Amino acid sequence: MVAVTVLVLGDQLTRQVGPVAERDDPVLMVEAAEFARKLPYHPHKLVAVFGAMRHYRDALRAGGRTVYYRRAETFREGFEAHFAARPGDGLVVMAPPSHGAADRLRTLVEDCGGTLDVVENDLFLSTPAEFDEWTGDDGDAELPRQEAFYRWMRRRTGYLMDGDEPAGGEWNYDEANRETPPTDDDPPDPPTFEPDETTREVRRWVEETFDGGYADPPYGGEWADPGPFRWPVTREGAGRALATFVDERLPAFGDYQDAMLGEEWALHHSLLSVPLNLGLLHPREVIEAAVTAYRERDLPLNSVEGFVRQVLGWREFMRHAYRREMPGMATADQLDAGGGLPDFYWTGETDMACLSDVLAGVRTRGYSHHIERLMILSNFATLAGVEPAALDRWFHAAYVDAFDWVTTPNVVGMGTFGTDAVSTKPYVSSANYVDRMSDYCGGCAYDPDATTGEQACPFNALYWDFLDRHEERLRSNHRMGLVYSHLDRKDDEELAAIRERAATLRERLRADGSARPETGLDTFES
Repeated sequence: MVAVTVLVLGDQLTRQVGPVAERDDPVLMVEAAEFARKLPYHPHKLVAVFGAMRHYRDALRAGGRTVYYRRAETFREGFEAHFAARPGDGLVVMAPPSHGAADRLRTLVEDCGGTLDVVENDLFLSTPAEFDEWTGDDGDAELPRQEAFYRWMRRRTGYLMDGDEPAGGEWNYDEANRETPPTDDDPPDPPTFEPDETTREVRRWVEETFDGGYADPPYGGEWADPGPFRWPVTREGAGRALATFVDERLPAFGDYQDAMLGEEWALHHSLLSVPLNLGLLHPREVIEAAVTAYRERDLPLNSVEGFVRQVLGWREFMRHAYRREMPGMATADQLDAGGGLPDFYWTGETDMACLSDVLAGVRTRGYSHHIERLMILSNFATLAGVEPAALDRWFHAAYVDAFDWVTTPNVVGMGTFGTDAVSTKPYVSSANYVDRMSDYCGGCAYDPDATTGEQACPFNALYWDFLDRHEERLRSNHRMGLVYSHLDRKDDEELAAIRERAATLRERLRADGSARPETGLDTFES
C-alpha cells in the first residue's frame, strides 16, 4: 500500500479545511529559497511567507502531526530529499490557484519518484466547476460581469440576504462609500504583531540570504530600511487581526474606504489580505464575522456590504477571471501601451505628493490600500502608457499580499485595462479625483487645477491625452460618454497644448528609466 503525505504549499496554511483537516497523514512542506530570487521582493513579503510556513509547521507538530519540513534551494531538491527518505511516497495537495502550477508540480514530483493527487482547493467559496456551470459554458465564452457574479454568490450563500432580497433593499452601497473623513476623524491604530523568535530568525535569514530581500543591481537596495514587520504570521495572530477589524474599524470602513490621507495609511481598512492569501484565514469566517457583527450590533450596512463585496464578490471573481483568461492575461495589452515602468516606482523619488507618499508606504510596509493601488499607482501607469505586465511585475515584487492569481487580474484587468475581461472601462482620472478623495494636493509641488505648463499636475495632461489617443477604442463605451463630452469642449489650441505637455512628460518618464525586471512572477508551486 502506497504511503500518503499531504503536501502543503506556502499559500495554503490552513488547518480548518482541505487534506490537512480531513486526514491524519504526515505533512510535507518545502521551503525553497529559489522563490525569493524570482523578483526583487520586499523583505516583508519574504518574512511573511517563510515565517508563516515555519509557524504553521510548529503548530502542526505541537498538535502531534508528523511534518517533513525540507529546506532547500529549489523545489526539486526538496522533493528529491523527501523521496530519498520515503521512496514512492504518494502526495496529495490542494489545487494551487496559479496558472499551470498543478501540472508543473505533478511533473516535478513524478520526476523525483513520487505521485501527486491534486484535489479541490477549499480556501475559496466557489469552485471552478460551480462557476463554469453557472456561466453555462466550458470556460471559453466571455466572462460575466462581476456584479452578476456577486449577486449570484449572495443568493447561494445567503450572506446579507432577507429571503430572496438583499438586506436593505439594495445589492450595492458603493455610492455611500466615497466620503472623505472629517478633520477630527481619528481611526483606531492598526494591530501590531510583535515578532517572536521564529519570526526574528526568519528576518535575519532573509537579510543574510537575500541581501535584504532584493535582487542584484540595478534593482538592489530599492527596499532599503523598511519599517517594522507588522503582519500576522500565525493562525492566532490572524484571528486577532480579524477581531480588531470587526470590533474597531469595520463600522466606519464603508464611508471612508475610498479616502486617501497622508498621515493615515490604514484608515479603517481590514488589513486582512495577507493572512487571507496565506490561508491563515478562510474567506467564510471573515465574511461571517462581519455579517454577525451587522446582525448583532446593528453596524452600518454600507460598511458591511462594502467589505463583503470585496471578499465574496471581487476576490472570488478575480480567481475565476484569472483561471479563465490565463495565460493570455499575463501579457495582455489591448491599448498597446508597451512602455517601461519609471524608476521612481522603485526609488520613490518623485515630486508628485500622491505618488511619493503611496510609494513611501509601499517601501516601508509592502502595502497600500486598494484605492491607492488603483487610482494612484495603476492610474498613473495607465495614463503614462506603461506596459501592463511591467506594472504587474512591480506589484508582485512590492506587495506583501501579492500572489499571481489575484494580482495579475487586478493589475492587468482592472488597474491598467490591459484586457476587458474584468472591467468594461479603464479606471483613469485626472487630478480632480485625487484632490477630491485625498489630502495630497494641498502640499504638492504641482497645481491640481492646471493642465498645461511646468507646474501643472501631470495627471491632467496625461488624462486628457489618454482619452484623445484612445478615442477610437473608448468613445463608443457607454460608460465613457460623459468624459468624452468634456473632451469635446476643448478647442484645437488647448488640445495641442495638452498633447505637447503629455509628450514632454512621457519623454521624461522614458529618460527616468524603464525599470523592468525580466525574471518570472512569484509562485510557490513551481
